[in-house]
Amino acid sequence: MAPVTSKQNKNKKRANRIEDSSESISKKAKISIESSDEEDQLDQVSSSGSDDDLDEIMSSDDDEVEKDDVEEDDDEEEEEEEGDEDKPSKEAGSSESSNNHGEQRKLLKERKMQRKAGAEVQHIKSLWERLRVKNPPVPKEVREKLSNEIWSLSEDCISDLVLKHDASRVVQTLVKYSSKSRRDQIVEALKGKFYHLSTSAYGKYLLVKLLHYGSRNSRQLIIDELHGSLRKLMRHREGAYVVEDLFVLYSTHEQRQQMIREFWGSEYAVFRESHNGLSIEAVCESSVEKRNIIARNLIGTITASVEKGSAGFQILHSAMKEYVKIANEKEISEFIELIHEQFAELVHTPEGADVACTLIAKANAKERKQILKTLKNHVESLIKNEYGNLVFTTALLCIDDTVLVFKTFGSAAKEHFTEFIVDKYGRRPWLYILLGLSGKYFSPIVKKDLDRYIKMSEATSKKPALQRRHELLKKFAPIYLSEISKNYSDILAENLGSQFVSEVLLSDELFEQLSEQDVPNFENVINSIITAFKGDISEEDHPVHRPFSGRLLKGLIQGGHWNNKEKKIVKLEKVQGLGAVFAERFYDDIIDSTNLLEWCNNQDSSFIIVALYETLKGTPEGKQFVKDLSKVKKDIDTSNENNKGANLLLKLLN
Repeated sequence: MAPVTSKQNKNKKRANRIEDSSESISKKAKISIESSDEEDQLDQVSSSGSDDDLDEIMSSDDDEVEKDDVEEDDDEEEEEEEGDEDKPSKEAGSSESSNNHGEQRKLLKERKMQRKAGAEVQHIKSLWERLRVKNPPVPKEVREKLSNEIWSLSEDCISDLVLKHDASRVVQTLVKYSSKSRRDQIVEALKGKFYHLSTSAYGKYLLVKLLHYGSRNSRQLIIDELHGSLRKLMRHREGAYVVEDLFVLYSTHEQRQQMIREFWGSEYAVFRESHNGLSIEAVCESSVEKRNIIARNLIGTITASVEKGSAGFQILHSAMKEYVKIANEKEISEFIELIHEQFAELVHTPEGADVACTLIAKANAKERKQILKTLKNHVESLIKNEYGNLVFTTALLCIDDTVLVFKTFGSAAKEHFTEFIVDKYGRRPWLYILLGLSGKYFSPIVKKDLDRYIKMSEATSKKPALQRRHELLKKFAPIYLSEISKNYSDILAENLGSQFVSEVLLSDELFEQLSEQDVPNFENVINSIITAFKGDISEEDHPVHRPFSGRLLKGLIQGGHWNNKEKKIVKLEKVQGLGAVFAERFYDDIIDSTNLLEWCNNQDSSFIIVALYETLKGTPEGKQFVKDLSKVKKDIDTSNENNKGANLLLKLLN
């Protein structure tokens, strides 16, 4: 007998591998058929899938076979170059695999037809495929006809449809395209099943559709049925999303309060009518025992939800807000320990931001350090967020360790400073460091909340507020100046940026906190401002045509702030280089006798000339300016009614 070669051995192994793969496919087909009479492979497919997902299920085994066929070592690759003996074996395996797949599809279809309402479901799905077409859109008449036909077929078996991924999508489409009365019928037909829909991986999408398209009565019906189960749903992976949507998007204020009171305990869930309008503070003040029960129920729900990954939900933030209102010192510390790693997830909702601010105010030094560590990686989104910037401001207001605050936020502040100061919300914390809680930038409502947090922090914050703010200003002021000097053109292009620069330069407090090394940076900013105003003012993009750029320039020329109550300029006492000094420099570098008349006749720049005249009149530095102004006086155009500055200038000259 001829000896068996290495090549023959490998061909034999490959043929065996193909045969084993074919047997594996047959076994898998058999297992899938015998696995369950009630569930099929469709239940394992993502809710975003369709009937095409069947191909993915059954092609997975085929992929394994093909993968085995192409896994060859280097020796086999070399031998394949010599011949192509393996092709017949591969083709045979492929044909056998295809036959097995066809058989599997056939058995799967037969089993689906044998289920309850199987034929109706298949007919409904065929109609749905026509109804859901978006391109080209289905005509309204055809859509109504298809919707009516689907409803007539599904009305008696709708309960069997809503928990399956593909059939649930049929009902979702029906809800979307049906009339108001039909939607109410669907809600009535599903009455008693809303909890099951909430906890179903596929049914939850239908329930959200019913909330979105349903009437007020339908929503109330759903809320009433889920009432008493909200705490349980918040601990469920699927149910938590339904409760969150229900709370945020589809509930009235009264319904929200009802939902939150359910978290207090069973008594407030069962006897909800008798507890309408109650506040948690009033209930807890009436009984220590009730306070302990409510606190235990709230923290139990919060802990379970946080562990399930629901820390970012607004309804949970509302429950947290209730809890921190009644929590004692020990409970606050335990609560911080529970959520300090998820602290950044609180700040994007008003309730969550209130919780975060309260915890920062009541935390001790060690706990504040934990909180800052968590926020360090979220500085940009924190500060530019409508509610997050209040959390950051509260940290600036309450935390005594200003060195730690600067280490935590300093590098991010420098990196994103330009973005912050031209943002409506992002600039507020930096304005607090500069001006305190000025009514110019903090509304009465915001100031009231911040004052409340300051009062909470009295037990844990020892430094005087002014000392803490000046320490922060001393650390952050160099960043203010260096970034403004570096990015002045981008900053001055925005009104909010120009306003911020004005507050920085017209601040005795900031100038007082500068070290000797930082004073040149202050002068660099002034030089940058002068540079920014060079150019032809007849061009539309010249800074003088931007509303707040002109106000910034007037403030620097006048050397102080306009006091609206006293109707006069309040001169700066400590800042150097502004007022008459700046006015003379500005005239020498930007304006001269050749373009002075143009500045006077332009309605956006004429008030700047008025400010120059009022500042330089009667000073040694202003002799040349007054002389040049007298020469062009007769040519100043007062025919333009909008140029009020030119009219005022002539009045002053006369």
